[in-house]
Amino acid sequence: MTHTYRDQPDFEALRSQAVTLRRAGLSRRQIREHLGPLTDATLTHLLDGEPPPEWTKRPNAKDDLREKARELRRAGRTYDEIVTELGVSKSSVSLWVRDLPKPRKSPEEMRQMREARWAPHREARDRQIEQTKAEAAAEIGKLSDRDLFLIGVGLYWSEGSKSKPHRRSERVTFINSDPGMIKVYMAWLGLLGVEPENLRFAVMIHESADVATAEHYWANLVGVDVATFSKTTLKKHNPKTVRKNVGAGYHGCLVVRVLQSADLYRRIEGWWYGIVLGAKRPA
Repeated sequence: MTHTYRDQPDFEALRSQAVTLRRAGLSRRQIREHLGPLTDATLTHLLDGEPPPEWTKRPNAKDDLREKARELRRAGRTYDEIVTELGVSKSSVSLWVRDLPKPRKSPEEMRQMREARWAPHREARDRQIEQTKAEAAAEIGKLSDRDLFLIGVGLYWSEGSKSKPHRRSERVTFINSDPGMIKVYMAWLGLLGVEPENLRFAVMIHESADVATAEHYWANLVGVDVATFSKTTLKKHNPKTVRKNVGAGYHGCLVVRVLQSADLYRRIEGWWYGIVLGAKRPA
């Protein structure tokens, strides 16, 4: 039969014994073994105000997580980063570290954050751009000979060399850095019947660039041996100029000359005037 709180004849004496045992580091079960069977309510009254010894406390599983969260916060980690690493709720992290100062981001970290924030938007924009260009390219389809002829005339008159009243020079020379432009121009020369042996090629490029690589690039593009190229023209580097055309994608310009081309030049000029006249519309 267990004792109850009201059954005890000398509660204060029993409490004194219970407190002494408690302060000696005994658990509730051990105190019961010394004092005899007691109800939980009676034992609670006997030990009122006496904290349990440390060894009897059940460890809190979140204590370690809390300390780790604070360490991460001091190291400059964000709430989201701490949540991801520890696998706890954001509300818990906020409660544990809200007294700590908000970490400052370095300029590089701020740049990376901006990049990460805008990356999805740029990717969506780039996909839209590529889709639009693909749809536009499909609208062109296969060019007829007349299509290519007219395109070539306009291409040459905008990018090719032209004779001036103060400097007569009726030679067909085309210079460009865009490989697409060079391909279209070469196809146009083929349409006009210009023989490959009447073509001469040369590279114009900044002296700080990889000249040999550029020469091989253009030679492969037009399908000739690089040994047939004329001497490369090097542009002097101006250290005050901040150039954008640098890096592995920079190949300079290709110069394409047609030998004995005075008659061809005059015809190109006439073709262009014909296009200009043909473009006029009645009022």
